[in-house]
Amino acid sequence: MPDGSFAHPQQRQFNPYTDNGGTILAIAGADFTVIAGDTRQSEGYSIQTRYAPKVFRLTDRAVLAVNGFAADGNMFVKKWYRHAHAKDMPLRAIARLIQTMLYAQRFFPYYVYNILGGIEEDGTGAVYSFDPVGSYEREACRAAGAAQSLVQPFLDNQIYFKNQTAAPGQSHPTHLPLPDVLAIVIDSFTSATERHIEVGDGLEIYVVVAKGRSPQGLESMRGVQEMSTRPDGDRVFVIRRELKKD
Repeated sequence: MPDGSFAHPQQRQFNPYTDNGGTILAIAGADFTVIAGDTRQSEGYSIQTRYAPKVFRLTDRAVLAVNGFAADGNMFVKKWYRHAHAKDMPLRAIARLIQTMLYAQRFFPYYVYNILGGIEEDGTGAVYSFDPVGSYEREACRAAGAAQSLVQPFLDNQIYFKNQTAAPGQSHPTHLPLPDVLAIVIDSFTSATERHIEVGDGLEIYVVVAKGRSPQGLESMRGVQEMSTRPDGDRVFVIRRELKKD
């Protein structure tokens, strides 16, 4: 330019993504799955809203937790509802469909980390975790989001029994009962709220129980709401709790 103000190359940057905090997790049991997420949506040190759900019921046997860029997460969940079928899809088919939807956007991906939890066709609990471009695997438990580095080691210890030695003559159980899993989930979010500013306000816990299996006292808990559409199939419950708001 004549005045020399642009004598050197000028760079302009635009980042279409942001991280809106929050944390999600899921734990699979023998005949149930627990999927949970907090409700805080933030950016940096600003809280945008204290109630932004991150966990969504897809069917009576499948629940999806979404965390990362809130706008992409909302759009991904809305896109999912276009895939309506005359009957509920098996959980593994839902996982495959989510993988396809994510991979289709790989050149401008949804900046979201998904965890799918529910009941397989054989009545067992299952958890599938996804990265933003569709790579996924089935696991017993998984945490994602702002407090993943705090919560995942705790789950590794409590669910996978890492760094634990069983008592002589005994072995660790393959699956924990539902009351123990719920206690672990609540403790995970309570401790994460104490240590991470992007986690807090509220907690939503979804429990998917296989057809014909006992909810193990879940119906008598405070603040429990059943969301099942059919009384003779798999059952979905949601538990809501308050977390710290500072």
